[in-house]
Parts: sequence; C-alpha cells; structure tokens
Amino acid sequence: MSRDHAQSAETPFLELLARGASADAYEQPVLLARAEGGPAERTDALQRAKHLALRVRSELEGRRRREAELSALFETAHDLAGLRDLDAVLRAIVQRARSLLGTDVTYLSLNDPDRGDTYMRVTEGSVAARFQQLRLGMGEGLGGLVAQTARPYVTDDYFKDARFQHTGTIDAGVRDEGLVAILGVPLMLGHHVIGVLFAADRRARVFEREQIALLGSFAALAAAAIDTANLLAETRSALAGLERANEIIRDRSGVIERASDVHDRLAELVLRGGGVHDVAAAVSQVLDGTVEFTEAAAAPEYALEASRADGHVVRHKDDWIAAVAAGDELFGALVLRGHPGLDPVDQLTLERAAMVTSLLLLARRSAAEAEQRVRGELLDDLLDARDRDPRLLDDRARRLHADLSATHVVLAARLDATETDADQEADARRRLWAAASHLAATRHGLAAARDGGTVLLLPLTDSDSATDLARRTARHLGRAVHEAVTVGASAPVRDLAARPEAVAAAYTEAGRCLDALRLLGRGGDGAAAEDFGFLGLLLAGDQDVPGFVDRTIGQVVAYDERRGTELVRTLGAYFACGMSPARTKEALHVHVNTVAQRLERVGRLLGDDWQSPDRALEIQLALRLHRLSAPARH
Repeated sequence: MSRDHAQSAETPFLELLARGASADAYEQPVLLARAEGGPAERTDALQRAKHLALRVRSELEGRRRREAELSALFETAHDLAGLRDLDAVLRAIVQRARSLLGTDVTYLSLNDPDRGDTYMRVTEGSVAARFQQLRLGMGEGLGGLVAQTARPYVTDDYFKDARFQHTGTIDAGVRDEGLVAILGVPLMLGHHVIGVLFAADRRARVFEREQIALLGSFAALAAAAIDTANLLAETRSALAGLERANEIIRDRSGVIERASDVHDRLAELVLRGGGVHDVAAAVSQVLDGTVEFTEAAAAPEYALEASRADGHVVRHKDDWIAAVAAGDELFGALVLRGHPGLDPVDQLTLERAAMVTSLLLLARRSAAEAEQRVRGELLDDLLDARDRDPRLLDDRARRLHADLSATHVVLAARLDATETDADQEADARRRLWAAASHLAATRHGLAAARDGGTVLLLPLTDSDSATDLARRTARHLGRAVHEAVTVGASAPVRDLAARPEAVAAAYTEAGRCLDALRLLGRGGDGAAAEDFGFLGLLLAGDQDVPGFVDRTIGQVVAYDERRGTELVRTLGAYFACGMSPARTKEALHVHVNTVAQRLERVGRLLGDDWQSPDRALEIQLALRLHRLSAPARH
C-alpha cells in the first residue's frame, strides 16, 4: 500500500478525533468507501486506520477518566514538596489513602521515644473515642508486628489472628471501632521504623498486592513529610544559635525550594496526562543531562538493588541509578547518564522523580484495574437483574460509556484446556478475565468472571452477526492468553435498558452453545445459537455425541475415508430429497444407477432395515451431527 493511500485513509479519522466524534461515526468512512465501490486496498487501509483511531480515542477517554485519581496522588506529592503544616500533610495522606483503597478507616501511628510506646497521630473514618486515643506498647498488636519486622502485614480477621500479641486495651479499642480486616505498612526513615500507616475495614476483606504497594507508597510519602518537617525544625533551631547554622539553613532551604520546584513541575506535567517518559524528559532538563526510564531487567543489578534497599540514588560508573519501586514491587529505574559528579540537591531531585514515577505507574494500573472491576460488577448485577433497578443499571452503564439500548450479544468464554495444577489453572483464568476485560473496555462492553470462565456483553454492529462476533472473540482471546478459548454466543438481545433480565436468559443460551461446541469436539472455536437450530435442545448435558455418530453411521464414514467414495454425501442428499432416487440423482448430478449402487452399498454397511422410520431418523440426526462436528470454515 502506498504512503499516499495510508495518509488519505487516516485523514477522515484524524478529523473525527479532532472534533471528538462518537464511536459510531468512525464506521462512516469505511461504509462510504464500500458504497462507492472503491479499490479493496483503500477499504483495507480505512479499516486499519479506523481501528487505530478508535484505540487512540479509547486511550484519550481513559486518560480523562483517570485524571481524578492521578490528581489525588500528585496533590500529595505537591503537598510534600511545599510542606508548611505537617499535620495537614499527614491528614491529606491518610484521607487520600482511604479514598483510593476504598476502606472504612485509615489511621497513622507514630513512635514516642520518650515514653517508649506508640500513639495515634491521625485517624480518618474513626467513630470510637477510645480507639482514637489508643497508646500501644512497643511490640503489641498488629502495629507492633509491623514495627518489629519493618514489613507490611495484613490480617483478614483481626481477632482470629494469632501472629501478633493481643492485649485487652488494644482489642477493646479495635472492638469499639468494629474493625475486622487490617493492613499495616511501616513508615521508614533509613533503616528505622518511626510509625505505621493502617487501612482497615469493618468486614472481612482480602487486600491485593497492588493495594499493599499503594499504601506503602503513601507511607513513604508520610515518612518523607515527617523527615522534611524534622529537617525544618532542626534548621529553625540552629538559626537561633550560630552564624554558621544560618548558612546551613539557607543551603537546606535551597534544597527544599529546588525540590519543591521540581515536584511542582512533575505534578503539573503528570496531571496534564504525561507519562513515565515525559517525567524522564522533564528531569533531563532540570539536571541538564539525559534521564531515561529503564526496565528492571536492563538496569545494573547491583546498583539497582542498592538503590532500592536504602531509597537513595547509587552511582554506577559515570551513571546514577534511582530505583523505581513501590513496597516489594520493583518497576525499573531512572538512569541519569554521563554525570560522574552529582551534588546532593540533584541527587534528591532524581530520588523524588523516581518516587513520582512509581506513583504514576501504580495509579494508572490501579485505575485500569478499578475500571475492570466496576465493569464486572455491573455485568454481575445485570445477570442478577431480578433484584436491581433498571434505571440505576442504565445510569451505571452510561458512566462506563456502555449503551444498554443498543443491540448486544452475550458470550460465554472458557479455556479449552484444563491445567492439572490448581494455581496454574487459576492463573490461566485470571489471564482470560484480563484479556476479556480489555476487549470489553475497547468495545464499550462489559466482562466478568463467572462459572469457571468469563462472560462478555458486547455491542453488535449492523454489519456483524452473532456467529462472526463469537468466532472473532475466540480468536482474539486465544491469541491474548496463548491457549485455545471456546466461545458460545447468544442470539442478539435488544433494549436491555428496559429489559435487563434478558441478559441472564441470553447467558444461559450462550452457555448451551459453549457446551455444544465442546461436545462436538470444536474446542477453540466460536458459534452462536443460530448455528445449531433445534439440535441445541439435544446437545445439553453430557451425551456422547461422537460415540452416537460412530455407532450410527461410523461404517459409512470409514468406508468413504478408505475408498474416497461419497456415500455420506449421497445418504444426506437421499434424505433431503424425500428418499427419492430420481430427485437424488438430480441433486448429485449423477446417473440414477449410480445412486442405486451407492444406496445398495449403504444397505450392506448399515443393515437391511436402515430405511425403517426409527433407523432413518437416527441416521439423519447422526448425519447432521457429523456435519456440525466438522471443523468450521472461517
């Protein structure tokens, strides 16, 4: 394809992107080209340009949706950079951690070296006075375990957990607050634990690894805020003493102001929708050098681990390495190249840029996973629509850019192979769900994990059929998870905004199609209800379809395979023509004697009673099943 063709194909879609057109409008250039009867090369170019433009449009919409969550994270970084009131910064960190993790209560405790215990510094969502005034002895409670080990700990059920020391005072406070599931992460200054940041729910809950890492990042911000506040306090104290202390104050003030300026620039950049490489480019300008984000596998291992361990930049030959990490998860590194010397201010700038980069990566992943969960919850509620308000379901769908008034197809997808190891099978199912969720998000549909597989609700275009959509989905998911995926589709369903209960019935129908494909040995394929007709009623359950076909017409099939004859085809035409040899020879374009000879051979293979009513019905059903069991032609 020529470059001119490619550019002309992209032009109408660029115009649609520029004016913010709806997704449906992107079909118009392709339809117009087909209507005009232009060359196939231009139509193909338009199709490719359309898919690319829709991906760009989807990414732009995703960025707008994630802007609010990114704002919360980078406002915290901005607060730290311009620190004036430590209590206000700590309250903001606790409030934003609670909002992003969606917990009932968050709180922060700090160690009191003078009294040798720990006290509540900030609480958010707490309603019990005794809980808010708790003082814990060192080593007591979940917080004591976190402080002792300097590692995050989570308990799904606080009162049943025997890993840490329970005391009457602490348990009474936790009971007053009604807490059940608690996550605690340490606040570290160097190698020392100075406090613990907690997130807790009043019901049983499993905290995911990403949530633990995200709370760990907020803990790092809180520790940095305390550290910065301590530096400011020390500086103010020294100001009253000696003239030399005054110079130290000015130096440290310059460090803080420069760090604040860098954080302001980075926060503004990211809030405008910038990415990891945009952050690296901005820091390159500040440090007057080349800063690159490098995957963990490509960074120098020793320097990367050293930077990760103490949270500071590490020199490697003429480069400087700052680990980009959150909790126990290592994303990569920011590498400043060709700077054999770096003053403390620039080192701090590179360290803060690495922290911002880790927050950016966590926030974007968290936002994507949160959207997938919301889409899955909506589809679950549609499948259980008997207890749901249709208007609320429609409102939730519109917020996710899904139009329930459009024509949709329900698809049931399942991995064709079953792993022998339970963990491997669970991992394969998670990969299938992730691939289905991504497909649903790009198609303005919904996806959810259900019944050991995945269910999707996808819109159907006027130029598409349920069968085409099922086969295309099976191929797409199979490529994504690198395993065969079988997909059954319902007939098209319409006006789900008024009839949300139709989703459950359509899912049952899609499941029957999925079972039918697997019974027929067509794993890894896709089909819709329209492909099976009345046979869908016969294919439910665990019937041995291949065995029935083999017992009924197996000898005829085997004879054709050995001799290269057409007995099966002749038999099908004979029944289709009302068991009339004369009409059969017309259908097959052969002599009537040929038909008679073939039917005589069939009689010798199947027995003299093969044309009796009962045997004839079984043979016709077996012929139909044999045709359906053959590989589909895509």
